[in-house]
Amino acid sequence: MLQLLDLTQNNIIATRANDVLAKNDYEKIQPLIYNIISARKKVKWYFEMEDCITKGLRTFLKDAATGLNSRDIHFTDVDGIEKIALVGTEKWVKYMYSIMKPFTKATIVYFDLFDKEKAVAWIMNQEED
Repeated sequence: MLQLLDLTQNNIIATRANDVLAKNDYEKIQPLIYNIISARKKVKWYFEMEDCITKGLRTFLKDAATGLNSRDIHFTDVDGIEKIALVGTEKWVKYMYSIMKPFTKATIVYFDLFDKEKAVAWIMNQEED
């Protein structure tokens, strides 16, 4: 399940994946993405994955591939996503990166679960030097 986080505001979408992901999770965020792009802004997406997602990740990847192949899932205006912070354990972030990268020109950066604050700062453009 994809949960919207309080950080979601303006052109920032913040989500936490804490269980098996499915097509309806994509459908939950698609209107948010569309509204941001319609306002002529670029989407910044904070995507956090809890450890429990590992149980359902293979199912999600299979469902995502099936949905894309059958055109049940439609990615619109992939140029409208500026950057994505993938937050989680490295093992599972690699899978999500491989799913997201072909459908966006966004900069995708990995952050460990212990670096959530750095990921939030990066997504909000408050990077520390």
